[in-house]
Amino acid sequence: MSNEGKQVKVHYVGTLDDGTKFDSSRDRGEPLAFTCMAGQMIPGFDAAVRDMQVGDTVTVRLEPEDAYGPRRMEMIQTIPLAQLPGAERLAIGQRVMLQSVTGQPIQATVTDKDEQTVTFDMNHEMAGKALTFQIELLEAN
Repeated sequence: MSNEGKQVKVHYVGTLDDGTKFDSSRDRGEPLAFTCMAGQMIPGFDAAVRDMQVGDTVTVRLEPEDAYGPRRMEMIQTIPLAQLPGAERLAIGQRVMLQSVTGQPIQATVTDKDEQTVTFDMNHEMAGKALTFQIELLEAN
């Protein structure tokens, strides 16, 4: 029976290929609740939960295309410091919120900076990475 359209609660642990844990609802002590297949989750996670039964635990490995997508070079932009007041105080590795031309917030990481310019990577931090999730379905209503 499909969980599509149902409110579900899951516990999950997410790891990278090297075994590094990047996220865990168990560590927070609170399950994740979402509507299955409603576009609230990355595609591969949604698809894994769709056909689970309450009480099931599955482990799925998602390629980037089924997770946060591939890294896109057009999402890396270098901007003159003069165009961004205060940018001279930014540090490499710092996460910042930028604004798109339509006013949408975009999270970015400062990846390079010199006397004239600052470079931002606006790819999701998990873009281009395969992700493994251990998922336990707790509820489906």
